[in-house]
Amino acid sequence: MNNPSEKNSALFAVGVVSILWGTTWMASKIAVRSMPALQVSGMRHLIGGSLYVGYFFFKKFPFPTKEQFIRIFWVSLIMFVLCNGFSVMSVQYIPSGLAAVVGAMSPLWVALLGLLIFRDTKLSRITTAGLLLGFGGVLITFYDYIEELANTNFILGVIYGLIASITWALGTLLTVKDSKKLDPYYSMGWQMFLSGIMLSLFSFATNQHVPISSIGTEGWLSLTYLIVVGSVIAFMAFIYALKRLPATQVSIHSYINPLVAIIIGDLMMHEGLTAYLVIGTIVTLLGVYLVNRGFKKV
Repeated sequence: MNNPSEKNSALFAVGVVSILWGTTWMASKIAVRSMPALQVSGMRHLIGGSLYVGYFFFKKFPFPTKEQFIRIFWVSLIMFVLCNGFSVMSVQYIPSGLAAVVGAMSPLWVALLGLLIFRDTKLSRITTAGLLLGFGGVLITFYDYIEELANTNFILGVIYGLIASITWALGTLLTVKDSKKLDPYYSMGWQMFLSGIMLSLFSFATNQHVPISSIGTEGWLSLTYLIVVGSVIAFMAFIYALKRLPATQVSIHSYINPLVAIIIGDLMMHEGLTAYLVIGTIVTLLGVYLVNRGFKKV
């Protein structure tokens, strides 16, 4: 990028993403106190996606081709329905900061899945060290929650978080191939919109929903925050940065998001900012950094 002002704007966008996505964990935690997690995710993506798609229809963008639409559907299913659905379900049972740390494990799963299933990852010394540090750091963060591991709901929350991070990694590996040209904002809007429909239908089919009229002010405020800040502003900033900076530079947000989530969780919900949680998070993120660095050297 030759334009310094454009680069500075892109770096600012990375900062915006780093902070805002870190706060959405707490917003989700607050939202699920008013309505089931699947309803939260469904409404968030349905409304957020509608805003994106509606804007592009207003701009007379052509309807996606059949091939593009099929790809959008599968990305939507893996990255939004499964990943986001399970991540929001996880915060029903575990602290939002802890859920964010589990979510930050995705690059570790990318390395393992790439090695064991897709056979396209080389296990270098840096990657191996990163994996060991990453999983070791997660174990440290759970030290303060050893007694909670006997709680079925707590375990369920951890499992949901792990499924979310694994499906994100799987989606990353499956969508890394080049695809037909389609405006990334438009594609993102369709992914949100389709996932919103699927999540909403599933929440109704499984009776995991409450009447709209019963959602209180707190629920609406948190949902509005997730839509406007998490789905619209943060995603726009993320794609803006990704189009102008190397992906490795944009990925800095993944190291900051969990730290923001932990701090916000302690300030707003008194989830507890303990030494083990902080040290474990730092060790985990160091492991993620080494794994990402190992990818760059392959």
